[in-house]
Amino acid sequence: QVHLVESGGGLVQPGGSLRLSCAASGLTFSIYAMNWYRQAPGKERELVARIFTSGSGTIYLDSVKGRFTIARDNAKNMVYLEMNSLKPEDTAAYYCGAAVGSRSPQYWGQGTQVTVSS
Repeated sequence: QVHLVESGGGLVQPGGSLRLSCAASGLTFSIYAMNWYRQAPGKERELVARIFTSGSGTIYLDSVKGRFTIARDNAKNMVYLEMNSLKPEDTAAYYCGAAVGSRSPQYWGQGTQVTVSS
């Protein structure tokens, strides 16, 4: 059974940083593209960042480019999202997703809440 478990969310002031982690189990982690999505109240879920299988290819939402960095450790079955210079508009539930290539994720985590507020 596949499990994706996110951690690292919380309350942070504008301009602050957080590091989200996603631990994967029950799948051949290295063959999946790993994704971070977010969903704010009343809004659709959106792709924040994607990292492909080898880790050499990444995609970012325009509004987070230069502030967020996605990384993966295939030996540990982990994917990370380093978030810097956080803004109130980054407030959302963040979800980890495992996908085949550029398809929508096949597996999802339960989400972790990020709140950016003073």
